[in-house]
Amino acid sequence: MTKCKKVLVVGASGLVGNAVMKHMARQRNISVVAVSRRMPSNTFGADFVSVDLTNQKECSEVFGKMAGITHIVYAALFEKQNLTSGWLEQDQIRINDQMLRNIFEPVERASKGTLTHVTLLQGTKAYGGHVRPFAVPAREGKSDARDIPNFYWAQEDYIRSKQQGKDWNWTIFRPQIIVGESIGSAMNIIPAIGVYASLLKEEGKPLYYPGQETAVMETVDADLLARAIDWAGDAGAASNEIFNITNGDIMVMKNIWPAIAEAFEMELGGSIPISLASEMPKRTDEWDQIRAKYNLASPNLREFVGQSFQFADRYLNDLHHPLLVSTVKLREAGFYEVFDTESMFKKWFRIFQEKRLLPSPSQMNKRTNLQVNSI
Repeated sequence: MTKCKKVLVVGASGLVGNAVMKHMARQRNISVVAVSRRMPSNTFGADFVSVDLTNQKECSEVFGKMAGITHIVYAALFEKQNLTSGWLEQDQIRINDQMLRNIFEPVERASKGTLTHVTLLQGTKAYGGHVRPFAVPAREGKSDARDIPNFYWAQEDYIRSKQQGKDWNWTIFRPQIIVGESIGSAMNIIPAIGVYASLLKEEGKPLYYPGQETAVMETVDADLLARAIDWAGDAGAASNEIFNITNGDIMVMKNIWPAIAEAFEMELGGSIPISLASEMPKRTDEWDQIRAKYNLASPNLREFVGQSFQFADRYLNDLHHPLLVSTVKLREAGFYEVFDTESMFKKWFRIFQEKRLLPSPSQMNKRTNLQVNSI
């Protein structure tokens, strides 16, 4: 008989946490405890606990009672209002470090004897790609930018030190741009691009490319990442290891635009570079009109997109050096899944449309145009 797992997913309302919660909660012999400050729209049968991870006393009281946890997936994240500049700021580093400690200390005590695995998330910032070019492809342990301030190092060093002499082990994943389902996240380009495309379609315009000529990069599907996290929790080859993870192909943002146009059943337009972070908030009222007209389930613009307009701008306008990593180590360890990136974008736009988070093409093709301002 397969041993039952009890998985604690921290940050369950976010991009990675939501995908992991969904994947784990649907598996046999796995019970899931989902943790976040705000309740996800769907917990998929997981037990949900609302906790402020910055509150040490509250975390001690809540997590100190969580006996029997076998796996921790830590996908919580604190970001500053100014997203990219905040990545280098000391309070951002300190808060993210403290959040991990606030949950881990009481959980480890309460689940002594049952805890077997901890998963942490990093990313390409581990190679300094947010500050400077790096030699491609970046490889785990060979290109680490330890000289650049980053909360990754605080969290990694903490988990390494806590694991010494213990029966549990850890895995760290370094995904590239993660694409999936979340609302109000700091780094999800699906709602950011989805709002932009919907506004253009409502005006009867083609899908203009709002960026510059940008670099070659990689992405990863959130569901694929969730399956990798599940695999790592029980794979001996993943014990105390760090892995890059991507879909397995590469992309340039401008070259993916035809697939996005297809997802919205729009003609492909030329390039009209703009800053989404600057221009889209000016169109809050127009988004509210679209929400009402098509009976959408999505919230207002700020709550729906979060800081993701800033994130989208980075990859549409500001990135001019390649962000390519090697995933050979992960494949050698035994995880082989890949996903076509164009298909991934189409998949997530379709899901957002089916869930009425974005208007569907069939709805909008029957529209009567709103009186809206031109981009």
